[in-house]
Amino acid sequence: MSVNKSVPKLDGKGLVHGKPAYTDDLAQQNSLIVKVLRSPHPFAEIIDINIEKANEVKGIKCILTWKDVTDKLMSRAGQGYPEPSPYDKRILDRYVRYVGDAVAVVAGEDEESVEAAMDLIDVKYKVMEPVIDFEKANGSSTVIHRGTFSQFEIGHNPEKNLAASYEMEIGNVEDTLDNCDYVYKGRYYTQPQAHCMMEPHSAAAHLDCQGRLNVMTSTQTPFHVRRILSRSLDMPISQIRVIKPRIGGGYGGKQAIHGEFFVSMVTLKTGQPSKITYTRKEVFQSTYTRHEMRIDMKIGAMKDGTIRAIDMAVLSNTGAYGEHALTVLMVAGSKSLPLYNKVEAVAFRGDVVYTNTTPAGAFRGYGAVQGNYALESSVDELASMIGMDPVEIRRKNMIREKETSKIFEIMGEGKEGTAMIIESCKLNECLDRCLEMIEWKDKYPRVEVNGDKVRGVGLALAMQGSGIPYVDMASSILKLNDDGSFNLLLGATDLGTGSDTILAQIAAEVLKVPLDKIIVYSSDTDLTPFDTGAYASSTTFVSGHSVRIAAEKMVERIKEAGRKHFNALEVEYEGNCISAGQDSVELSELATVLYYSENMEQLVATGSYYGTNSPPPYMVGAAEVEIDKRTGKVDLLKYVASVDCGTTINPNLAKIQVEGALLQGIGMAMYEDVSYTSTGRLINNTMMKYNLPTRMEVGKIEVEFADSYEPTGPFGAKSVGEIGIDTPPAAISNAIKNALGIRLNRLPMKSEEIWENTRKK
Repeated sequence: MSVNKSVPKLDGKGLVHGKPAYTDDLAQQNSLIVKVLRSPHPFAEIIDINIEKANEVKGIKCILTWKDVTDKLMSRAGQGYPEPSPYDKRILDRYVRYVGDAVAVVAGEDEESVEAAMDLIDVKYKVMEPVIDFEKANGSSTVIHRGTFSQFEIGHNPEKNLAASYEMEIGNVEDTLDNCDYVYKGRYYTQPQAHCMMEPHSAAAHLDCQGRLNVMTSTQTPFHVRRILSRSLDMPISQIRVIKPRIGGGYGGKQAIHGEFFVSMVTLKTGQPSKITYTRKEVFQSTYTRHEMRIDMKIGAMKDGTIRAIDMAVLSNTGAYGEHALTVLMVAGSKSLPLYNKVEAVAFRGDVVYTNTTPAGAFRGYGAVQGNYALESSVDELASMIGMDPVEIRRKNMIREKETSKIFEIMGEGKEGTAMIIESCKLNECLDRCLEMIEWKDKYPRVEVNGDKVRGVGLALAMQGSGIPYVDMASSILKLNDDGSFNLLLGATDLGTGSDTILAQIAAEVLKVPLDKIIVYSSDTDLTPFDTGAYASSTTFVSGHSVRIAAEKMVERIKEAGRKHFNALEVEYEGNCISAGQDSVELSELATVLYYSENMEQLVATGSYYGTNSPPPYMVGAAEVEIDKRTGKVDLLKYVASVDCGTTINPNLAKIQVEGALLQGIGMAMYEDVSYTSTGRLINNTMMKYNLPTRMEVGKIEVEFADSYEPTGPFGAKSVGEIGIDTPPAAISNAIKNALGIRLNRLPMKSEEIWENTRKK
């Protein structure tokens, strides 16, 4: 048995021992060093750029500016095609739209010569008035983009600095709110957040012996990288190969193309291999962040706690470019509002605006964490108005098994949704267990520690998805070797999560062989089959199904070969042995016969799967905080989580995923903040300046999994990669409110704000 077993990651030992595995390790040794000259201005036109002196530096092989590249617009987002993101980006542009935007690409034999050349490039800018405050972007006299477009209607209106917009309503929200006994109204703000993955963005390129462009890159979406490079470089897809080696984390920040452009252009221009690895400052300043949001909530209920109407209005900041603008906006509603599916009326609307700040993009949680923070904080406030226990108002109104929500059908990711009956939902069980883990009865709402300190507990519900129906597709190939082992070829992308291991476990389970008989090779657009990539919590569910299908086909192929071998009508397959009556043969022996006998045949099976549903994982998270009323300092003493993700294919890896996501959610709630000066300069652009929580700041974390089985998932599994990040902001905010009676409506929740509010109170 391989499924529901905590086996070590297949690549774990090699990575721990420091074996070369990452892009920068594997780039060709004679690669040119590529660096990017970046804009010092948030918004400017390049009037002139002189590279003559820079070209004279010894060792410089190539300098490229906007004059040297195609003028073609594109989206860098690694999403299903056609992308629901605006086409608003060029590889290099005459206009720069944020501090850190690319101005020129310089390649040379060594880092010193490249940096010397960059210092000698003379750029004359016409500096323009930037838009930094996203609440002032819509209707500003500054227009950040002109001439951009979208593949289909997404509410794109660049003249108003609108990257995208969306609205929907079920029932009549205003009329229903007017007839509620209690209506809570609140405004919430969430901040930009940096991904801070261990490995910075890195890419390398070379031309193979056939003159084809080979790109190695730390990406979540190798097949999308190939497609986007094909468009932007005016090259046939057949002339591009993209390889993803090991990745030191992505969290969504590598779900869009970036450095791949620059090494590809340099290699095509010079014929020489090249590589780029971003500095940590470049990653902070020039890649992507979480979408900053302002969320206005209205939620109404009757005296008995029946929630009748919810209204959510979102303003989202996409920064300088619109990757993932619409889809993140929609997920803020589609992955939060169905939690309370019994409402009579629900409305969601939102605008996504451009500003002259670092672009926002995909980030674990993908809008759901922002929406959930506003919704779950509002539910607590509503319960307080009614005088009801926040646990009981949730029990009364939350979604349950065999129920549905109209939102599933209406709201997808960039398109209409998919109607869905919930087959597995253990929210009630998760809630019960979470209350026990946090000792709710003894600690709610607050416990006075002494005259200066007080403790409070708070909780939140959350849901996510398992891939994007009718968009995400995965394929897998299994090949039987002559010793009875199997090659598993995956288009799926392991980001360090252990998905290669998970998918191998699924294959081993179906094939009834030990895990060490499965040899995994993944993420090579030449050698592995298509997969949309690692995003939207899709890999275990979508790619897992493709592996299951391929393995089931392989079993049938082996049984067919066994029937021929024994000249029998029926055979039994038991993994390492195939039998017909009293006769049997080891799988390795049969494989040898297939390879070298007169009936030679290579057994290969392919499985493809695209999701037609997206069963949500569910979670309840609870926090216990201790607050010093003299200083406002908040200590997180304990965070507990009970998660329904169906069958855990690998319980240890699932637990690690939730723990890591919880830490990111805690960072978003209490510590992390991407902030700018009034002139658009990023303030916290190093690890020293960016406030990440360490083990010293985080108390005890406990994660448990509900006994759950999703009938539409591979071996009963649902996703688990994102759900953990969704509850901490709301749960911690609710805990602070219960401790002090103060509602903080802006993330991160800072000690000085608590101190100021206690003085006002």
